[in-house]
Amino acid sequence: MNLPNLISLLRICMVTVIIWLIMSDNLLFAFWITVAAALSDALDGIIAKHFNCETELGAFLDPVADKALLVCLFITLGVQSYIPLWLVFLVVFRDLLIVGGALIFHTITHSLKMEPLKISKVNTAVQLGFVVGILAIEGYGLDIARIRAILSLGVALTTVFSGVAYVYLWSLKVTEFENSRS
Repeated sequence: MNLPNLISLLRICMVTVIIWLIMSDNLLFAFWITVAAALSDALDGIIAKHFNCETELGAFLDPVADKALLVCLFITLGVQSYIPLWLVFLVVFRDLLIVGGALIFHTITHSLKMEPLKISKVNTAVQLGFVVGILAIEGYGLDIARIRAILSLGVALTTVFSGVAYVYLWSLKVTEFENSRS
């Protein structure tokens, strides 16, 4: 197990702490630990690329850590009424769609290479920025409803575009796979 993979595992462990902090109304601490988790996401990628230690495990572990962090944060913030539930459902539905699509794709083709789309990377960054922003707003007691609305719209748009892009890509790949077998 290399350092980038250990960092991804640490990020997964941070999820439980962040959820506990949010549920305990310690939003300022939750904010700072979420910032650390976000930085760890960048750090593991930089280390893996710079020191040429990208692994197949890391290709799966990093997105799992991202999904665990984001989905759990969205659900927790939604349950605690810090963000609208429609946005929680949209984000969770998109992730279920992607995971389900990946499983179906793998079942049909017996091959799945984890390659996130650029729009998905943008979506992850926007979602991460959103939850960090919400925790900062709530943790510091800021009253900026307009920014919250703009951030929500940005998350909704990138989430929809990313989900549609994956469905389109997998449809093309499955069609290509089926045509190659004919």
